[in-house]
Amino acid sequence: MRSLRTYLVLACLCCAMACSPRDFLTRRLAATLIAGSETFKSPQQFWLRTGIISNKDYSSPEYLVMQSRGWITGATVPCSPGVAPAPCWDVALTPLGVETFRGLIPNGVPVSRYFTVQTARRELVAITGISKNGNLADVEFQWKWVPANEVGAALLAGAVQYNSTVSFRQYDDGWRVVENNAPKTDQNLEDALKNTVPAQ
Repeated sequence: MRSLRTYLVLACLCCAMACSPRDFLTRRLAATLIAGSETFKSPQQFWLRTGIISNKDYSSPEYLVMQSRGWITGATVPCSPGVAPAPCWDVALTPLGVETFRGLIPNGVPVSRYFTVQTARRELVAITGISKNGNLADVEFQWKWVPANEVGAALLAGAVQYNSTVSFRQYDDGWRVVENNAPKTDQNLEDALKNTVPAQ
């Protein structure tokens, strides 16, 4: 009787060691793999252009927010060749704008009239469903943008949540989220984040 118990304990230990936590696609594992992927961690960026810009750009929602915050100012000027529609604006950072953006421009970036600022990062809200079919699975999840700084907080309109679906595939070392180099038969994470639907 004792030897049978010992055998069963050893058999269970062997099975436990043969199976890794990544062999079972749980909501917790799916959340860890999505949130830890490079695609999901890529930040939202805003391109700020100073100098002569078109009226369309100057009246865009982002530039209107920056005007209302007192970060930029613009004076009407003749349009440069290739810049339309008129009127055109010569945009410059105000002293308050310089102070706001100074710490957000990466070191070593050459002085330019067109530069990028990281404004937000993605945050996983919840895994809302998993549909498995053999070694393939579709995972539905909700996520949102979280401001990374004062500029991001100004440019983000409310705390909108998005619904996305991404494919997973099981390999010999466990489940993996399908990244952007996947065959087009699967919904990779890059496409999933582009094809979002605001949550109700």
